[in-house]
Amino acid sequence: VLFSAVLGLYFGLFGLLLSWFHRRFGLSLALILAPFLWAALELAAARITSVPWDQLGYSQVDNLWLTRLAPVTGVYGISFLLVAISALFTAALLVSTKRLRLIAGSVAIVAAALLQCGSFVSQKPCATSNYAVLLQPNIQVAADAGWTGNEWHGNFSWLLQQSVRTCTPAYSGVPGAHALLTTPPACVQNTPPPGVVLWPETASWFQSDQPRTLAAMHLLATTANAPLIAGMSGPNGDYNSALFVRADGAVAGRYDKIHLVPFGEYIPYRNLFFFAHQLTHQLADLQRGTKRVVFQADGQSFGTFICYESVFADEIRHFALNGAQVLVNLSDDGWYGDTSAPWQHLDMTRMRAIENHRWLLLDTNNGVTTAIDPRGRVTLSAPRHQLTTLVARYGYETDLTFYTRHGDVFAYLCCVVVLGALVFGFRFGRRAA
Repeated sequence: VLFSAVLGLYFGLFGLLLSWFHRRFGLSLALILAPFLWAALELAAARITSVPWDQLGYSQVDNLWLTRLAPVTGVYGISFLLVAISALFTAALLVSTKRLRLIAGSVAIVAAALLQCGSFVSQKPCATSNYAVLLQPNIQVAADAGWTGNEWHGNFSWLLQQSVRTCTPAYSGVPGAHALLTTPPACVQNTPPPGVVLWPETASWFQSDQPRTLAAMHLLATTANAPLIAGMSGPNGDYNSALFVRADGAVAGRYDKIHLVPFGEYIPYRNLFFFAHQLTHQLADLQRGTKRVVFQADGQSFGTFICYESVFADEIRHFALNGAQVLVNLSDDGWYGDTSAPWQHLDMTRMRAIENHRWLLLDTNNGVTTAIDPRGRVTLSAPRHQLTTLVARYGYETDLTFYTRHGDVFAYLCCVVVLGALVFGFRFGRRAA
């Protein structure tokens, strides 16, 4: 509800400012400014209110032509182009000059047709050099059932068994109504130890400073003979963390989630909500991490972020900038239920892979658990709402895209254009009839 309200605020602001530009500059210039304004407001949603959820450009994550913008402009460039095409269609209907209407309509139709073709373009698979084991425990959200007493040992035995899997049935691509579970033919070749074993963000029965947790992680890593990245609570339960354990069982690092979910993991302006004391008292109030840690093992490096952090493009790029060759997102999408949100989260995570040209391993509690290639394509995925494991191949990348190096330069340029138009409009703009 909070996210929808904030997004509605930005949509309303877009309409008001576009109307103001229309009055000051006329229709044609207002339509030229529309894509700049849209991209600027999407940046404001990310940087000011921290709600960049499901921005317009994510709708084209399957368009292999249009997503080529993302490694340069981020998702903002795609949003810009979509609004620009919409503005051309609007000009074709509303501008007063017949010749301009014809030109705008022709350009819009050709551009839309070309972009539509990009959804059907196929490219060769990206090269892989290793495989990962992604555990999907399918545990009830916010419940410790099944992880107490003697049952804890039984469930941990499942973890040990699954961590040495070399092949599992999986969907080729995104799970869907007509998708079929198949056994990938290449996975029978996965006889060496995996490159990494992943345990998703889940409830807090694993705590990084507890002896039982450390002993369990040691046994899990040494049994698989592979590095392990496991979602768990940080020291004293004050952090949402990911623990990194090397193949020899030694703890090599911990990442503490930096961008927490408001009203889910912390209470913003707690004093302001004094009237809701009973409600806020029951909610979590975690501490923020301070460093984007890159885990390293056997010459390979992993950038790990947790759940909601994947929607912040300019933050995720810093993992690749700091040397991560593979991106890992540990998440518990069970909080979203059977809504559109898990699929929206998947598309936003796919865009992070495209922007940084990295393989991205998305390990969730109950789906969608998947491997995403550097072009944003879902290669294999596990069935949702099942206790299962996904064995998926991936590769290591070391190049740095323009977006990885420079971040939201394009979006900031759009802000400069909009601010310039506002200043000029206040000082010199006319009121259109």
